[in-house]
Amino acid sequence: MNLPTNVNARIAGLNPYQPGKPVEELMRERGVANAVKLASNENPRGPGPRVLKAMANADLSRYPDGTGFRLKAALSEHLGVDTARITLGNGSNDVLDLAARVAVSPGTRGVIDEHCFVVYPLAITAANGIVTRVPSRQWGHDLAAMAAAIDERTRIVYLANPNNPTGTWFDHASLDAFLDAVPKDVWVVLDEAYAEYVTEPGYPDGIRLVERHPNLIVTRTFSKIHALAALRIGYGVSSPEFADLLNRVRQPFNANSLALAAAEAALGDTEHAAESRRLNGEGMARLVEGFTALSLEWIPSAGNFVTVRLGPDHDAATVYDTLLDDGVIVRPVANYGMPEHLRVTVGLPDENERFLDALARTLERTG
Repeated sequence: MNLPTNVNARIAGLNPYQPGKPVEELMRERGVANAVKLASNENPRGPGPRVLKAMANADLSRYPDGTGFRLKAALSEHLGVDTARITLGNGSNDVLDLAARVAVSPGTRGVIDEHCFVVYPLAITAANGIVTRVPSRQWGHDLAAMAAAIDERTRIVYLANPNNPTGTWFDHASLDAFLDAVPKDVWVVLDEAYAEYVTEPGYPDGIRLVERHPNLIVTRTFSKIHALAALRIGYGVSSPEFADLLNRVRQPFNANSLALAAAEAALGDTEHAAESRRLNGEGMARLVEGFTALSLEWIPSAGNFVTVRLGPDHDAATVYDTLLDDGVIVRPVANYGMPEHLRVTVGLPDENERFLDALARTLERTG
């Protein structure tokens, strides 16, 4: 495509975010019906009845509450933080991007992990910053190396716990030591999109560290365990001063009325979240069991997905494409620097079995 020349050259050089293939697209392209989508780390259970009832009662003829008063109040009670620390976003992606727009100026730097969520480098680059990418250690963040990569031009660091797409995580002591090592004039964005799925002991609650570390911004989402991905609603918790700056660049009405009502209801439905967490644990164990039976390596994950290595015995891109013909959509992660791997969302029990059966057939055909 020949792009216009009278535009920001850094934006023109970006590769756009590639979402997981929708079921409808697979149907259009290959005529495959009844496909199983395990590509985007969604909660396969969907939202609970409280959420559906709240959405049905939302007023669609009026603009949303631009301050998100009710949801902020519910989050304040749920998290034990003042509402002045909360910024609502059109998904947590919105807050991740807003943080870069606030912190980064032309010529300054942002530090990220080698295998991080692709939105981080996009946000830094779009804000005219320079990306410093730090090699991973055993597929996870090397926090000591990331701290060492900070220089006088660094303005922001992005962390994810658990990390996407690898599923790796770091403990409370490691995070606390990292935050102590980071200069106080460097902002640290901690993406906790999958925090509610984590059951490992020692996993830190980043929000409890925000008051002690005023340069810390924690983001979370309702897209994952709360199953509200289509509504695009997330939030950040930071110092009141940084939240004020985020709200200066935040678009008006970036959280719509359906999302605000659904998110408030989801916070109160602790039973739905607990059952989703339980089913995720069982599904993860089943996928790992299946990978073991197929003699495949995988990266231990604390999220609701697992990344499995196909190469060098099988070409990951070929396996992905062949699975599509079987109506199973997973996620290729070559654009994350992992060309031999595929990322698989934990689905419902029958979806997990369908994937494992299709994977076994595919490996036999492509081996």
